[in-house]
Amino acid sequence: MSRATGQKKAPSRGQRVRPEDIYRWGPVWARQVGRFLNHIWWDTTVHGAERVPAEGPVIIASNHVGIVDGPVVFGAVPRGSHFLVKQEFFDSRIGFLMTWAGQIPVDRASGRAALAVGKSMLEEGRVVGIFPEGTRGTGDASSVRAGVAWLAVNTGAPVVPAACLGTRLPGDRRGHVPGPRSKLHVVFGDPLTLDMPEGTSRRDRMNGAMDRIGAGLAAHVRDAVALTGVPLPASEADPLTDGPTGPDAPGRDAGDGKGE
Repeated sequence: MSRATGQKKAPSRGQRVRPEDIYRWGPVWARQVGRFLNHIWWDTTVHGAERVPAEGPVIIASNHVGIVDGPVVFGAVPRGSHFLVKQEFFDSRIGFLMTWAGQIPVDRASGRAALAVGKSMLEEGRVVGIFPEGTRGTGDASSVRAGVAWLAVNTGAPVVPAACLGTRLPGDRRGHVPGPRSKLHVVFGDPLTLDMPEGTSRRDRMNGAMDRIGAGLAAHVRDAVALTGVPLPASEADPLTDGPTGPDAPGRDAGDGKGE
């Protein structure tokens, strides 16, 4: 707590985030901001919101193509949610808003700590969002990192695949921000469950979860492109335009908080 304000401060770079650092009430107001951005500033169509379970723990796993994917998907989730967000956002001038919104900072030095906080949120029956590609790119989910599998294996929460489309189109640079009333889409899929036989080793459970989630998310993105007619970026354009991104997952070892 800050002595002057009595408010929580987000952990600074290198500090370990803890469950008690996260505002549980943050998503209540922040989701309304996300909905405003989706339906007033942009023109976002949300498909399949009814596929997100109305109660209990849920992991939202989305592809990642553009710099505004975080607020767009956050505003489309029909429940308040806590997304894993790159530490740079918390270190920026608007970082206090990320703290007040109840989001979870992911730092290179605290990737495992961020996952542990996500696990605690899920054990409370909350919604946790993650971008398992770990960085924004072509958004085809051809490769996912281990953080989402770790959360699913350690909590048993269903994984709802999400596809965010239109935030970056072919030819747009990686730092592209859609203009007012841009047509965007968020498509939710059926929950992925990870039932495995009793006695399955932890390594096999993790590998199975990675395969199931990766294949499920990639297939969902292909279906979402076919449904909406909105293409994915053809390539990862100019990385030098990169700025702070939306929620990014820790790396394959569940400890790398790097997101781009």
